[in-house]
Amino acid sequence: MGDAKNEVVQVFGRKKKATAVAICRTGQGVLRVNGNHIDTVQPELLRAKVFEPVLLLGADRYSKVDIRIRVRGGGFTSQIYAIRQAIAKSLIAYYQKYIDEASKKEIRDILVAYDKSIVISDPRRCEAKKFGGRSARARFQKSYR
Repeated sequence: MGDAKNEVVQVFGRKKKATAVAICRTGQGVLRVNGNHIDTVQPELLRAKVFEPVLLLGADRYSKVDIRIRVRGGGFTSQIYAIRQAIAKSLIAYYQKYIDEASKKEIRDILVAYDKSIVISDPRRCEAKKFGGRSARARFQKSYR
């Protein structure tokens, strides 16, 4: 293995317009979102969603790494889902690069069995508005007189 200080992976999680960039490095198990501890993530109702990867895999897997996340764009819910995906993908990438392929596959299988969107990005995006109407699909009302 390489030097413990330089063991760093950078991954991202996306949902709609929200993008969360996670930097995972060797450490003591600290999870931070935009500089704040993960326990302070708002809204409180969706906080459990952020902890899903940690609860599924167990705290022992996260105790050897520090994950710092920067999240921008989107709304509250989209940001929560982007953070959740970034946490899961960062641990998978870290295990693949610095531990071994077997444990990476085990982690990935556990996460995908629970929810596919934790690891795989949702391709749905907002449809663009077109002319002749007020939105992407709705047309202006037609009048004959």
